[in-house]
Amino acid sequence: MSNCCRMRCLSRDSSSTILDDETDLIPQRDNSIQFIKDYESLDYDQCFNEPYRNQIKKEIQTHGKWTGSKKELLSWIVIFFIGVLTAVVAFFIDYFVKLLSEWKLDTVNSRLHTCESTGCVAICLCLLLAFNISFVIIAASFVVFGEPLAAGSGIPEIKCYLNGVKVRNVVRFRTLVSKAIGVLFSVSGGLLVGKEGPMIHSGGVIGAGVPQFQSQTFKKLKVNIPYFRSDRDKRDFVSAGAAAGVAAAFGAPIGGVLFSLEEGSSFWNQSLTWKTLFCTMASTFTLNFLLSGVMDGAWGTFDQNGLLTFGKFECDSGDCHLWTIGDLLIFIAMGFVGGLLGALFNAINTKITIFRLKYLARKGKMMKIVEVIAIGTVTAMCAFFAPIVIGTCKQVASNSTMDPTLSETQQFLCPNGTYNDMATLMYNTQETAIKQLFHNSGAFTLQALAVFFVLFFFLSCWTYGASVPSGLFVPCILCGAAYGRFCAELFYNVFGMNNIYLGTFSLVGAAAFLGGVVRMTISLTVILIECTNEITYALPIMITLMVAKWAGDIFNHGIYDIHVFVKGVPLLEWDPPHGATVLQASDIMQTRLKYIYPHTRIRSLVNLLRTTAHNAFPVITIKTKSNGEEEHSKKTELRERKRHGSHDILTANIEYQLSSHQSRMSIDRKRAFTVGSANTELVQVTSPLSIHDGLLNRDTSESVLFDDVASDMSSINLQDNLNPLIFHGIILRSTLIALIKQGAGYDENNVVSKQAAIDYKTLQEDYPRFPDIHDLNMDEIDLQQVLDVTQYMNTSPYVVYPTTQLSQVFNLFRTMGLRHLPVINSGGEVVGVITRHDLSHDYIEELMESRKRSPSMMSSSVITSSSESGSNSQPTPINI
Repeated sequence: MSNCCRMRCLSRDSSSTILDDETDLIPQRDNSIQFIKDYESLDYDQCFNEPYRNQIKKEIQTHGKWTGSKKELLSWIVIFFIGVLTAVVAFFIDYFVKLLSEWKLDTVNSRLHTCESTGCVAICLCLLLAFNISFVIIAASFVVFGEPLAAGSGIPEIKCYLNGVKVRNVVRFRTLVSKAIGVLFSVSGGLLVGKEGPMIHSGGVIGAGVPQFQSQTFKKLKVNIPYFRSDRDKRDFVSAGAAAGVAAAFGAPIGGVLFSLEEGSSFWNQSLTWKTLFCTMASTFTLNFLLSGVMDGAWGTFDQNGLLTFGKFECDSGDCHLWTIGDLLIFIAMGFVGGLLGALFNAINTKITIFRLKYLARKGKMMKIVEVIAIGTVTAMCAFFAPIVIGTCKQVASNSTMDPTLSETQQFLCPNGTYNDMATLMYNTQETAIKQLFHNSGAFTLQALAVFFVLFFFLSCWTYGASVPSGLFVPCILCGAAYGRFCAELFYNVFGMNNIYLGTFSLVGAAAFLGGVVRMTISLTVILIECTNEITYALPIMITLMVAKWAGDIFNHGIYDIHVFVKGVPLLEWDPPHGATVLQASDIMQTRLKYIYPHTRIRSLVNLLRTTAHNAFPVITIKTKSNGEEEHSKKTELRERKRHGSHDILTANIEYQLSSHQSRMSIDRKRAFTVGSANTELVQVTSPLSIHDGLLNRDTSESVLFDDVASDMSSINLQDNLNPLIFHGIILRSTLIALIKQGAGYDENNVVSKQAAIDYKTLQEDYPRFPDIHDLNMDEIDLQQVLDVTQYMNTSPYVVYPTTQLSQVFNLFRTMGLRHLPVINSGGEVVGVITRHDLSHDYIEELMESRKRSPSMMSSSVITSSSESGSNSQPTPINI
């Protein structure tokens, strides 16, 4: 869908200003700022044209019953390699993060342990700053100058892709390189980000690239395998790759499948479930194999589950239990507070993100790097000075040499045999700090936990969304664990609850805060259970996550959905807005269409493609008898029959036919009338935002002014532009360009000439980067020839009637992965087309709001154009 996220002119007060080459700002009713970009949809729906049918027949004749089996077997092999490669990338990131982090901490700690003066401490601080700033500059450079889309976790982008929105460069190899190296240095540079989140994006990129058996980056790498060269097939592999990324990050194969199902993919089937599970298993055990062999030197033991593990939860004393039924009430309260904290986190991060897009985006690339340097500097100084100001020196436990968790504390200027509790949290790696909060009993004061939570909360909120790869799972888990541990220490020391297990409260706190931020339930429950290897935690984790989600949803959406909304991506949610059942297809469809005829001159097609950005065009023929003439004759007949007192079945049927038949003429006339009745309303016909050759343009707008209700509706002159169009099918823009490029066409003056047939492989040879019409050499094209598109159009697309309820339209569009949905009346005429933008929550809510403001006004009175469907503010047909 080209330009599916354009601006709708819903009131005369609406305005927009250009932010930069990619973004528009639109003031909303609540004075917030919404950022609008140009996005396209993916062609998940298969185009069943004649070349595709011939290709299927050819494969069946060549390979017989083995055609489907061969493709299925190859898909399982591809799935396996996706899982393996995702694990290799995860191992690469984890290995070098540990290497660089140990180098940095060992270098600084070696000086700290010998410090006896203030000047020595200052040198250590400068050394820490030098390490961190150098690392974050490298991370930001790979994002800012490499691939800006690599910033953040990548989960919102993958979610949009699986929903059917084409986000530019989201699955490019360059994005993977920038993501992997960027997150490596951002985590090593001490930023409060996680490496687990970007693994989901990395897995999605691998899932999109491997099945293509070729690469634009490595042009010599090309294998002639004709399968999986469509958006539909690529979507399934991206789903599996994203799940493999979750499995590698947390050692949670089942959680990865559920994550892809719950948070990512909008379309699912049974075979994809098995393939995704196989992919996550391959990823989990490959990473386990590599970590166990390289880290522990025990190849084949499979002792390392994933990048993040929580350790073993067990009580030390006989009076202690992991949790009891009475603790559930406390967990529910903690979940509610965690949801509120998560909502606060999301609200603050939203303001920061809008500020970045509104102001920092105008300052150029260097300002983004400056912001990252500022974040790294403030984070390093907090990590260094907080242990000095707040930290308390505590005695190292006698069994610290036996327990690896206790041996990972930080001494940090404390005497030998002691450790600094604040440094153990703030100065350690995040994975180590999480294990300390889960398992090191009595190690932290309430003051240290409270200050750590506040610092970590605001620093991680500031960091997420900056121009570095930044996962959110681990920071939220650590921040929530500090919150849970604070509650546990409070109950243990103040209220005397000596039989509780502190690690359980830390885990519940982590679940509460993480659930309040990301608003996931099923997949997050399974992921946390698989990380703990303790099935008894299933009930408290599930209840906590549910309560946290409900509490957070009172105030705002999850963090990933917020970033999708802020970027203006037209994501289709699971259900239409509440109350949208009052709308029908005729209320939201676009009636101003750009269309072509079955036989059209190539010159006209070239002009059409050059002047529009539409992805598809209805193929129509003009009705020989206009709707107006037919309607007039029917009305005359009806009046005559009634005048003679005839009330038979034929009269009733004619009356029903007149009342139920809707044409583009009647719909637009009704729209114009309702606008005219609204006290001289100025209706602006706004063409969509379009991007051509990398530039953002806005086509010319035209306005129509209706003076009053008594206006002569015939003066609107809709008849010429709204002729009845008999619908025959839809043809894609890419198909038209491919046909013109291949020289298809025939000479209309030569009766023996015949149009050359183009097969399916030729039509798809440029996938996924089809050429633009401006890239073709017009000197090699005979513009006077006529192109017959009847063999190449989709003659059986999904269609709906004008009276179809919006809920049915929404479910059909979303579940079938559609890009265009023609609206056909009872006479076989196309009266409009529905696209993704027409089903977005923002637009539907605006329509319902307009009805509330003026009940007599039709929601569709705002006439706009849709480049996705081929609608335009100038509905002039193509001349043959």
